[in-house]
Amino acid sequence: MTGSSQNIAQPAQRERPRRRLLRSLPVATYLGALVLVILIPALVVSLVLINRNNQAQEEVVRSLTNATVQAVGQSVEREIAGMVTTLRVLSTSELLKAAQFREFHDRAATALAGTGAYLIALDGAFDQMLNTRVPYGAALSPTSDPATAAQAMQRSAPTVSGLFFGRTASRWVFNVLLQVPENEQVSLLVLTQNAENLAGALQSRQLPAGWHAALVDSGNLVVAATPDAGFETGNVLPMRQTQDQPPEEWQRERFDGQQVVTAEWRSALSGWRVIAWASTDAVDRPLGDALLWLAAWGVIIALAAALLAFLIAERIGISVRGLRRDAQRLGRGEPVAAKAYPVAEIAEVSRALADASASRQAADNEVRFLMREVAHRSKNQMTVIAAMARQTARGADDVPSYVQSFERRIQGLARSTDLLLNNGRAGVALEELVESQIAPFSPPDTDRVDVSGPAVRLNMQAAQILGMAVHELSTNAVKYGAFGEGGGTLSVRWTLSGETLDFVWHETVPQALTASDRVGFGTTVLKSMVGHSLGAVVERDCHETGMEWRFSIPLSAIDPEQMPPPPGSLLGE
Repeated sequence: MTGSSQNIAQPAQRERPRRRLLRSLPVATYLGALVLVILIPALVVSLVLINRNNQAQEEVVRSLTNATVQAVGQSVEREIAGMVTTLRVLSTSELLKAAQFREFHDRAATALAGTGAYLIALDGAFDQMLNTRVPYGAALSPTSDPATAAQAMQRSAPTVSGLFFGRTASRWVFNVLLQVPENEQVSLLVLTQNAENLAGALQSRQLPAGWHAALVDSGNLVVAATPDAGFETGNVLPMRQTQDQPPEEWQRERFDGQQVVTAEWRSALSGWRVIAWASTDAVDRPLGDALLWLAAWGVIIALAAALLAFLIAERIGISVRGLRRDAQRLGRGEPVAAKAYPVAEIAEVSRALADASASRQAADNEVRFLMREVAHRSKNQMTVIAAMARQTARGADDVPSYVQSFERRIQGLARSTDLLLNNGRAGVALEELVESQIAPFSPPDTDRVDVSGPAVRLNMQAAQILGMAVHELSTNAVKYGAFGEGGGTLSVRWTLSGETLDFVWHETVPQALTASDRVGFGTTVLKSMVGHSLGAVVERDCHETGMEWRFSIPLSAIDPEQMPPPPGSLLGE
């Protein structure tokens, strides 16, 4: 065993100098190592990023552009889908079925007011029967887009036209058409909108800098374009003329004498497309600038980090030495004041040392106070026990009954003392005190006992006296009253009235109690102790169904903030 212990101890002893060496390194060494740990991997990563940053940046711009173009296209598609829904609702109108076209015209014009859309009804020859752009009954020409009307009749499904110049609107428009089944006069319902109404969808999404966008129909006619794109409604967009390439892929083309990058989104509902483009210079220039700035800032950060590490090491060293002096003063029991150190964590430790110093001073004061309090309570407790012994002896007929009564009263006083110790200066809850004293005597049937009242806390003297009073009342209830074999009930209630606590002990028994003139310890406790020591008004009332004790106690006598009186005032001594 001795050899084993020595073998175990030797490695531990060999490790101690090594640990002490590691812990004795200055802060500057750790900060310098930290700078190297950060900068060396950063330089390596920067070298890798220089080779791959171009592709990564282009992918970011690609994703952002595709997402923006898709959002614009979906906004347009929601507008067209809403027009389809409106057509479906209008096609079920009873006015349309009953051929009440004037009323149908007025209702539709009212419903579409402010939406920018207008309703057209076409017959089998694609002639306009009504058009909410003009008053009902005005002369109307055949539809300006018979090809899409014929396509809608063949498909029997909602159909979106391309861009065309409407004769009635006298501007570029597009139509959404829906066949009306089982109607002999109206073959198609059409919602038409001016093309410029869709310009807001392009302007509601922010494209990356240098990018432009246009909404085109299946024939590559511009429906709407961003303001700086340079295209008017009805122009042919010279980019993305073919649709062979997947829309999510970028495509490089020549436009207006320069190389451009294009992105595209296609609508499955209308066949329209949103096309965005930017010059390759606008796409690549930020990437080159970013690489140049990355290299410049890398050198600046390296120099700044080294200088900052040196300054931080100096400030931390000064602060740590100040903490060492504070800790030494704390160890000697001297007061320590918090200092405003430049490092927040060290300043927090300084405040903790100051708090610990204050707590130590407060703890010393608390210990001295508690010692005085213990001495005071011990004298008070001894006085109460001595008075209790004398009063018990006066009412006892023999030694066994004296011992039994005295022992029970000591136990009741002990329960009150336990509550005092558990609650300390906060005071004892009156409800908890009453229930703890009644519990040893309470019958198994809990419905026979009712304890209720507002939250009230008692100081040390009041808790001891009221605890003994409730104990005596419970003892008498077992012998003569509610807790006896007769099946009586007990109600304990208290209320706060102004500056007084009104405490009522009410017993109800099947048979009337027999009044006695004998004054025992219980009567002494109830009248002398509660009345004299707490300054209370004590009343007793024997009635046909039982007995009632009423105590009116000043709140000042039970206030936990009040110091208890000297021992001689207890029990009327």
